[in-house]
Amino acid sequence: MDKLKCLASISITFMSISISIYSLSLSSDILTILSLIFILQTKIIMYPSSRPLEVNPQTARRVSNRWTHISSPTLKYTRDDTSITKDQKLKEKISTQKDAFQYILNLLINDPDFPPITKVEDIAIASHRVVHGGDYKASKIITNDTYHHLETLSDLAPLHNASALAIISHCISALPNTRNIAVFDSEFHASLPPHISTYPIDQEIARKNGLRKYGFHGISYAFITRSVAGFLGKKEGDTNIIALHLGSGASACVVKDGKSWDTSMGLTPLAGLPGATRSGSLDPSLVFHYATNVGKLSPSSTDSLHISRAEEILNKESGWKSLTGTTNFGTIASSSDPKMRLAFDIFVDRILSYVGHYYVSLRGNVDALVFAGGIGEKSDVLRKRVVDEVRCLGFEIDAEKNAQRMEGWCRILRWLDIVLLMRSSLVNDCPVGYPCGIGMDRVVMNGMKQNYTVFRNGSLIIISSSKNMAG
Repeated sequence: MDKLKCLASISITFMSISISIYSLSLSSDILTILSLIFILQTKIIMYPSSRPLEVNPQTARRVSNRWTHISSPTLKYTRDDTSITKDQKLKEKISTQKDAFQYILNLLINDPDFPPITKVEDIAIASHRVVHGGDYKASKIITNDTYHHLETLSDLAPLHNASALAIISHCISALPNTRNIAVFDSEFHASLPPHISTYPIDQEIARKNGLRKYGFHGISYAFITRSVAGFLGKKEGDTNIIALHLGSGASACVVKDGKSWDTSMGLTPLAGLPGATRSGSLDPSLVFHYATNVGKLSPSSTDSLHISRAEEILNKESGWKSLTGTTNFGTIASSSDPKMRLAFDIFVDRILSYVGHYYVSLRGNVDALVFAGGIGEKSDVLRKRVVDEVRCLGFEIDAEKNAQRMEGWCRILRWLDIVLLMRSSLVNDCPVGYPCGIGMDRVVMNGMKQNYTVFRNGSLIIISSSKNMAG
């Protein structure tokens, strides 16, 4: 194999905090994806630098690791389709983000069958997903000033930014020759118009304290927008979509002319749709009637991170778990228990409120409705219920195809956290020179064909088939 200049990426998620690591000048010409979860998730992709977005997924190597149970972590390690270890209990003490990151780093460096990274010097760039970027409208190289600015935002995203900064700090010390870059979930929403991003409060106080709607899940929505535009053969700037990022943290977004026009999350990720442990939007005064100590600091607070009891209640003690006792949405969606049905109905109702609102904001000019995130991808029950409820807008679902189990290359789609609903006309009338199946992402979908579940009226198709053929 000729030595090529390649790009390897590792994506590490700890409580929704992601890091990507890029290594240059590697001896490989294949795509590698590594996915590691331990409340921490790692993904690696490796591209030839000559044509980084042209890799055929049929030649890809996939490497994945999974850790579970922070108190007694277990490791599942898969390379390609071969399981190397399965639910292996780790003897090492792993209790923090730093411990987990260092374990991953050592694992990669010492794996003889994963040659892209053999020493820390192979890592040129570490790209960190940071949920709250404040007023930052684009990715930033992490300097002392950048780091300290992000520290000031930790109170606005207490479940995310503090953990991200802990890993960034460790990367700086463990990888001294590596450039660190922060990519923000809020940056995609920098295009929100003033009448949507502004809260009706004293504007002098709002400006002084940065109190406005920021929006989150922007990395997901940016990817969705590019993918939908590519699939439809449209320019991003001509694309209008309603996107639902549904997971343990859930949100909705309307993309108008390729840019975020409105989104359900606000100053913090708490606003909008309910989640596994988040309340979502509710009457602002409710929390003061819920408990008497809501203004006091939570025991979870630290010297540098201040979390009130109100934030703790609404972020960690609410949502489906408060209604049902479980955060497993699959269990909720499949149960006939009244508590489970109530939680499911509440989630559907809140989703519908955003779909209807955004449909009107686009004046009905909707190119695609997108279900993303773990629930959006896996729950055919939820997708069917939502689409059935918006029949008044002209949507109709093929229930049989919607219920098909997604396997094969859809595992890659799971990694991308995306399930698309597209214009039904594309099934029989693809744009000339643009084969059906390309456009989810050229790295993953190049040259592939899929079977689709068809929706009528300007919306769409859901990718559900495990059968893929070279296109």
